[in-house]
Amino acid sequence: MRALRAYLSLRGKLLFRLLREIGVLRLALLLPVVVAALGRALVLAARHPVAQWAVPLLVAGQVAAMHRQRADLRFLATSAPHFRRWLAVEYGLVALPVAVALAGFHDWGAALLTVALAPWAALLPAARDNQRTRHRTRSQFRSEAFEWVSGLRAGGLWAWPVLLAGALWQHAAPLGPGAALLVWLLVLLACYGTPEPISMLVLAARTPRQFLRRRLGLGMGYAALTAAPFFWLLAVGPAGVAGTVAVAVFWLGLVALLILTKYAFYPNAVHIRTTQALVVGVALLLVAHPIYPVLLLVAVGGLIWQSQRRLRAVLGQAELSVES
Repeated sequence: MRALRAYLSLRGKLLFRLLREIGVLRLALLLPVVVAALGRALVLAARHPVAQWAVPLLVAGQVAAMHRQRADLRFLATSAPHFRRWLAVEYGLVALPVAVALAGFHDWGAALLTVALAPWAALLPAARDNQRTRHRTRSQFRSEAFEWVSGLRAGGLWAWPVLLAGALWQHAAPLGPGAALLVWLLVLLACYGTPEPISMLVLAARTPRQFLRRRLGLGMGYAALTAAPFFWLLAVGPAGVAGTVAVAVFWLGLVALLILTKYAFYPNAVHIRTTQALVVGVALLLVAHPIYPVLLLVAVGGLIWQSQRRLRAVLGQAELSVES
């Protein structure tokens, strides 16, 4: 018990250090937006008799993806024989707020399932340790689209068919394909949240504008291809063709913003992820609001300018270091 308390205390200190790195101003903008967006989605799901059962699966999936990407699993395995029990307790605590929210809507079964499923992620191996699966699974994406190759191997490869099955199951209502598109966007958010090494950027980049054009073309092309079944289900359902076109433009615009945000704050992974979360949160809160198109135009223009500026600075520093 004492070792568990020490572990949880250490994790709390690491979380506090991460929050300090994010900064007070960024936190003041990020936390209210993300909490409001997640709360809105949770309230909609909790009130739906079927969607409430998707919440435990989504929480367990996110916890499992987070667990498999942890860098300290090997260290914990060699230094603490009972580390998986500690991880199970930690993941149960992570899922507890969601379970409490579901219980507030009297969704007792979904709340209990949320707390019961999340700790099982502690039994999964680290993603990088599963070398056989990596070599056996050949990616259907070009190696140049490395975000898609690595991201789908880390969990997106099984998430897409599961989401498609759920969307087909609930295709009669826009909520099914719409929720699948939202979760798929979160999967892409994880794919584009990790900056590649500077050496890869230098090899691929000619000019910042050409590099961004290529990254946007690959990213949005694959995003449109993988989201096409969900768009089709929306179009043949109550949303209709016009509503589906609006959703598709909105969704692909968010994918473009995620890509631009990655290079606007490259190579700081913390700033990239927090700003991407802020972008998605604001988009979900202000969708259908009259001020949203104005904010979207300002965000696109600012991120295009900042990403080119940042890439120009990074490439310039890389060239100087090579010359010296």
